[in-house]
Amino acid sequence: MSEAKPPLQRGGLTHISPWTAATALAGATLLLPVFVITASVFLPSGDIWRHLYDTVLAEYLRNSLLLALGVGCLSLPLGVLPAWLVTLYRFPGSRQLEWALLLPLAMPAYIIAYTYTGMLDVAGPLQSWLRAAFAWHYGDYWFPEVRSLPGAILMLALVLYPYIYLLARAAFLEQSACVVEVARTLGVRPAQAFFKVVLPLARPAISAGLALVLMETLADYGTVQYFGVATFTTGVFKTWFGLGSSIAAAQLSALLMLFVLCLLVLEQRARRLSRYHHTSARNTRLEPVTLRRHVALAAFCLCAAPVLFGFIIPAGQLLLWVIQTWHSSLDSSFLALVWNSMELAFITALLALLLALAVCYTRRRHAGLVTNAASRLLGMGYAVPGTVIAVGVLIPFTWLDRHLLAWYDALFGAGAGLLLSGTIFILVFAYLVRFLALSLNAVEAGLAKVKPSMDEAGRSLGVSGFSLLRRVHIPILRGSLLTGLLLVFVDVLKELPATLILRPFNFNTLAVRAYELANEERLAEAALPALAIVLAGIIPVIILSRAISRSRAAYA
Repeated sequence: MSEAKPPLQRGGLTHISPWTAATALAGATLLLPVFVITASVFLPSGDIWRHLYDTVLAEYLRNSLLLALGVGCLSLPLGVLPAWLVTLYRFPGSRQLEWALLLPLAMPAYIIAYTYTGMLDVAGPLQSWLRAAFAWHYGDYWFPEVRSLPGAILMLALVLYPYIYLLARAAFLEQSACVVEVARTLGVRPAQAFFKVVLPLARPAISAGLALVLMETLADYGTVQYFGVATFTTGVFKTWFGLGSSIAAAQLSALLMLFVLCLLVLEQRARRLSRYHHTSARNTRLEPVTLRRHVALAAFCLCAAPVLFGFIIPAGQLLLWVIQTWHSSLDSSFLALVWNSMELAFITALLALLLALAVCYTRRRHAGLVTNAASRLLGMGYAVPGTVIAVGVLIPFTWLDRHLLAWYDALFGAGAGLLLSGTIFILVFAYLVRFLALSLNAVEAGLAKVKPSMDEAGRSLGVSGFSLLRRVHIPILRGSLLTGLLLVFVDVLKELPATLILRPFNFNTLAVRAYELANEERLAEAALPALAIVLAGIIPVIILSRAISRSRAAYA
């Protein structure tokens, strides 16, 4: 007896529902900057590209590659070793360090760069103390230059290693004790078991964390610009605003985007070639081993060092500067900065959450090629640097503004001013392209936990469509929705390069004001907006630490 054929999926190619069409349209709209940057490769840029090739292109390429290589090599041990120690061993402070190792995520790279420059520069407290203590003068002693390529590598590694720590620790928590026990029965010592068994099993997760670190490194602008390191991100700014060529700036952005794409391809390939599966049905959690005396002290120092240098020292210096300058910095202009930043962050976070909810719910109800592709493409924006997105957004909206103004002038005989570019609208659009992936991931994770039987039960009671989403899914998804909202909110507060390029005239945010004051060497005055960003950045750290705690409880 032949089986009846299942009905065609409503989200397939044979029938596209209005929800599916809307999802595809949203995906195409938000990918407009990427399309513009890609298309710019085929446009003529005159002699500017030849000038870049003859003068600075090799420097951009060399510094970007060295920066990525240095940050990657330094972030790996900073992330993997503490993750291994706090997961597999117990020593004084290990439980506190489990979440404290995530704190540097709250410290944007450009802020830690300003802070350490203020402490380690010639006029800083450390060198001033050395000259006073040993009766030295400037030039009598050697001191490492913080404003350099090695300095930028160190600053970025101190705040980006938590990406590797987070994923490596999650992988260590998921590993079964069986494989380690088998290795020990074969005479493998604990340290050897880490390199021969534990580390290879966690390699896919570590590769994913390393890819995130490298993408964030290539996207950085504030640190490398402040330290005077010429990279592709600084080159895009100089080409656009210094040479006045949007086409050449877009082509530089395309080259940078190509590097990011190569990283994504290599990371996906590494995952496919490094898949490991537990063949045993037993999945007992690895029991932590208690360390004693000098071994415990060494483990504590190794795990505490990234927290000390990546968060405690810079946050303490910022707090000290705020105490010294708050009476002159805490005024109506600072409150205006807070309002502008909060307004942008809240609008973007709310729109991103609504769009992510619509896309994910459409994919759940109308699964098919179109909805799956749209969902994946919408999540790619987070991998594209903010500088690239800003250039890709500004070019088409400037073109559209010129045509709208010409049309308005022809109809009414008077100019209407800028309608899109130079407004908050274009800034929010760029933020959505950049950070929508955060909301998508949070909503998708929440919807995955809702059983399809709940949808069927709702439909059997006459509830479907939007009512089903409002009455069944949203109450269950409250935690995931709040997580997605907060993650986008905080990342918008920290975003610097896209805001610098796209912000309206006389419109500042906390990130932009901290950048401007630091560039003017008014580091103490930059501390208040910088500390406000850091305090806001602690929110996702709390969310992540709670997620890790729940994960550990699940494997207990």
